[in-house]
Amino acid sequence: MGLRSATLAGMSALLARALVFASSAAVLVLEILAGRLVAPYVGITLETFTGIIGIVLAGIALGAWAGGYVADRMAPRGLIAPLLLVSGLLTIAIPTIVDAIGPAMRAAGPLEIVVLTLSAFFLPATTLSAIPSIVVKLRLRSLDETGSVVGSLSALGTIGALAGTFLTGFVLVAAAPTRPIVLGIGVLLLVAGVAMSAHLATRRSVVASLIAVAAATGWLAASPGPCDYETTYFCAVIEVDAERPTGRTFWLDALPHSYVDLADPTHLQFRYIKTMADLIDQHPEGPLAVAYVGGGGFTLPRYVNTVRPGSAAVVFEIDRALVTLVEQHLGLQRSAALRVETGDARLRLPAQERSSFDVVVGDAFGGLSVPWHLTTREFIQEVDRVLAPDGFYVINVIDFPPLGFARAEAATLRAVFPHIAAIAPAGTLFGNRGGNVVLVGSRQPLPREAIQARLDRRGDDEVILVDAAADQWVTDAQVLRDDFAPVDQLLTPPSH
Repeated sequence: MGLRSATLAGMSALLARALVFASSAAVLVLEILAGRLVAPYVGITLETFTGIIGIVLAGIALGAWAGGYVADRMAPRGLIAPLLLVSGLLTIAIPTIVDAIGPAMRAAGPLEIVVLTLSAFFLPATTLSAIPSIVVKLRLRSLDETGSVVGSLSALGTIGALAGTFLTGFVLVAAAPTRPIVLGIGVLLLVAGVAMSAHLATRRSVVASLIAVAAATGWLAASPGPCDYETTYFCAVIEVDAERPTGRTFWLDALPHSYVDLADPTHLQFRYIKTMADLIDQHPEGPLAVAYVGGGGFTLPRYVNTVRPGSAAVVFEIDRALVTLVEQHLGLQRSAALRVETGDARLRLPAQERSSFDVVVGDAFGGLSVPWHLTTREFIQEVDRVLAPDGFYVINVIDFPPLGFARAEAATLRAVFPHIAAIAPAGTLFGNRGGNVVLVGSRQPLPREAIQARLDRRGDDEVILVDAAADQWVTDAQVLRDDFAPVDQLLTPPSH
């Protein structure tokens, strides 16, 4: 016996395929952009992406089930347009929801990530994912064609998801800021809802659709969000120092990443940068060849090139748009003495010649954590390969008690270098304070007394632990490897 649909009029195979393709693509576009929208509040970590993927998958599952359930109990003809309209409104609302809830989620633990993602992305993923199930109901004319109809539309939905993934990751995020993309997707869904109302439904639903579009205009004029600028990977804010007119604090996502004095490259504001400068200043006088993993505001490269005339810097920065932003607004000037290689340092560093750098500086972050592939023994062995015999590697990490990540990274340095050091305030190393910890790996013994004297002269409460003292602080922390580097799990959130 054949199954009779409510009506097949107007639901051609081409239209059905377009609806399934577009709705599936939209879900994946939103999933990829979710990381960029929530990053200013919870950062970008493995836990962030885990929360996003999990919530969106939950929305897809619920939408697919609910769409089929409702389509069996109501005329599916009248469901498509309302779902497109609701999806459009929910999509346009995403940035507003993120900005409203995000400031309360800055602790960035798993619970906060799930709550923020659930609030903004679960419902759009659910309503969009209900559309393919309803389209299947409309296209299914008899039990004899169940396999071909369901299989072909399911495959097309997957192809749409792939298209949304590749288009967003390879094209959209490099071509436009995130919020206009999200709002554009919302507007397209509203337009599609109006068109479907006119095509499949009644005059009443067309009027309702126009009312929904009018309601969306309020959201389109909503707050532009927390970013002054948006790079390929970060939400960036440049803040003028009220006490130092030429000073600029450079925020990336939720963290003050760099401080730049436009008039004085030797002015260092952040404690950890001063500590790195102290270490570099211990190197014998003369020009230095320095590699920097992560550019940020390019504060330290400009400092070293100023105080050590003739020095040569190469900065590995993955975010091309960030480099352009720093050139336009923070006074960066590239030259033969300050080269920038855009790309992942894990891929770029092996191209450098053996023993070509006096110092390698690690200061790359995604949220609070160092990208895991820049923390492992295999990467540090590559750092050791490009260091001169008297060179050293200095890396900035952020952690909070019990400092599981900082200790593990120090243990990893110990697995490669014969000498290591950890520098931070005593309250951070041994107490209940979190913050920056500067770690050092060296082939040569480190001058503990000279470095401690410089720290003391600055009036900071920092201490340096070298070799045996550093080993005692590290205790039995694990060495990070390419096949096991749970950086985000080792790093304790500040609220814990």
